[in-house]
Amino acid sequence: MSTQGALLFARYAYPPNELGYCGPPDASALLRPGATAGIERQARQFEGAWCYLEFLAEAAGLPDPLDSRVVEAYWIGNDLLDRADPAALFDRLLDRFRGQLAGTWRQAAHRALPHHSFQVFDVYPWAQLLRTTGHPTALSVLDRCRIRTGRVLSVDGESATVTSRPLTWTAPTLHPGPPRTETVRWSTGGRSLIPSPSPGDLVSLHWDWVCDLITAEQAARIESLEARHTEGQPVSL
Repeated sequence: MSTQGALLFARYAYPPNELGYCGPPDASALLRPGATAGIERQARQFEGAWCYLEFLAEAAGLPDPLDSRVVEAYWIGNDLLDRADPAALFDRLLDRFRGQLAGTWRQAAHRALPHHSFQVFDVYPWAQLLRTTGHPTALSVLDRCRIRTGRVLSVDGESATVTSRPLTWTAPTLHPGPPRTETVRWSTGGRSLIPSPSPGDLVSLHWDWVCDLITAEQAARIESLEARHTEGQPVSL
C-alpha cells in the first residue's frame, strides 16, 4: 500500500465521512497520518470511491488501488483517466450500483469516467433532481459535494477564508458563478493532513474542508473535468 496515496485519499474523503454521507463510522481515523493501515481499511468501505479506485488501478496495470497516481486520478484527474474504457466502467457500475435507479448514469455509458465528477453529476441523484425540479437543495448538495478550487485570502487558526466559484443553475445548464468568499477548515482539533495554508495558495475544497494545496495545472484539470459533466464541454488531459 502506498502511504502517500492513502494520505491523499484521506484528505479528500474526510469531509463527507465526517458529515456521515459516505464511508464507515469514525471519520477521525482518516486524520491519523501515522496509521495508514487504518486509512486503507476505511477507504475500502467507501462504496462509491473504492469501486473507481479498483477500476483505475486495474486499467493502469497497478496492483494498489491506493497508489498515489490512482487516487489523484479519481479526485483531481491525470493521464490514468485516458486508459479507462467507458464501456468497461459502465459494466462495472451496473454490477456495483445495480440497486441504484436514480441518477443519469445508465444513459451516460458513452461518457462514463472513473472520476469523482462523474459520481457526483451522473451517479448521484441530485443533478437529475435539479434538472427536473430546480430544487435549491439539489444545487447546494452538488456545489458542496464536488471537488472545487479556491484561493486562500487569509488564515485564522484552523479556518481559512477563500474565494471560490459556486455552481449556478440556469436551466438546463450548471456552470460556475462569480467568485464568492467563504470560510472553510483546514484542520480540526489540531489534526490535519496538510500544512497550514498561506494567503495566495491555490487549494482544492470538498464540502467545508481544504483538501490540499494544488498547482494551477491540477486546478485546471478539476475545472475542466467538472465542465465535461455540467456544461457538456470536451476535455483533454
